[in-house]
Amino acid sequence: MLVTTQNLAPSLWLRLPIALRAIVSGLLIALVAANVWPLLLLSLGAPLAAIAEVIFLAFYIWWAGGGGPPLTTRTTRAAAFRCGKLSATQWVWGMIAAVFFAATIHASIVLLFRLVTFPMASFRHGYDLSFIPSLTWKWVAVVVSAASAGICEETGFRGYMQRPIEERSGPLVAILISSFFFMLLHLTKDWATIGMVPIVFGAGVLLGLLAWSSGSLIPCMIGHTLMDIGLFAYWWTGIAGDFTAQPISRTGVDQGFLVGCAAFGISLAVVLLAMWKLRRDAVSSLAA
Repeated sequence: MLVTTQNLAPSLWLRLPIALRAIVSGLLIALVAANVWPLLLLSLGAPLAAIAEVIFLAFYIWWAGGGGPPLTTRTTRAAAFRCGKLSATQWVWGMIAAVFFAATIHASIVLLFRLVTFPMASFRHGYDLSFIPSLTWKWVAVVVSAASAGICEETGFRGYMQRPIEERSGPLVAILISSFFFMLLHLTKDWATIGMVPIVFGAGVLLGLLAWSSGSLIPCMIGHTLMDIGLFAYWWTGIAGDFTAQPISRTGVDQGFLVGCAAFGISLAVVLLAMWKLRRDAVSSLAA
């Protein structure tokens, strides 16, 4: 799975368990690529860095999807990237799942911070965009940051890590493993409070189910990017506003809390429905 490791020590690499190879490959494919954008942003500034990152992501998708050298791993890379085509129906349900996935995660965060106090200082630590003077370019940085994380992390976790384990041990084991390592990665952040842990793990599970049910990383990348745009713009940098609602221990169960509960329940139901439709369509296509 991991091209560089295979080249250095192919016999030793191939003797490792498939799950271990998938975990190592997925982590490297995700983390190395995802950290290109921060380096570009700090060294080049927002306008040039955004252009450079878009070019980098285009080549990254091309290579991870099976393009370029080495020829011996093209098929393996394409399979890990889930390069199958989506039908028109799958595109519709995939986009519905992506949008409502992002809504589900944000609704869950709102509910969390209606139960406990929002630790704004922890959430904002490490996400200072004050070095970017223009609000427009701050938004560009947010969108590119979200797209970078969405593309690279989905390729690594739901592609190169989850896909080989699916083939070996089934989707349940694969989704749990990829979600666990996805959660571990984000536990290094200051905002990873105890309450956020199940939300991050749950996001990983939903994205894993979406990748498996659709047979594609595209809906996952779009959903992840939409989620991260909200996270970067609102929760982490505050350029879209601040969360000021008080916990219900102070306000009581008010209308805002009930609306949040309804939004979470409806969004999650729509995501699960969309994934069921995607899986049914994929199975029907295989049977045909």
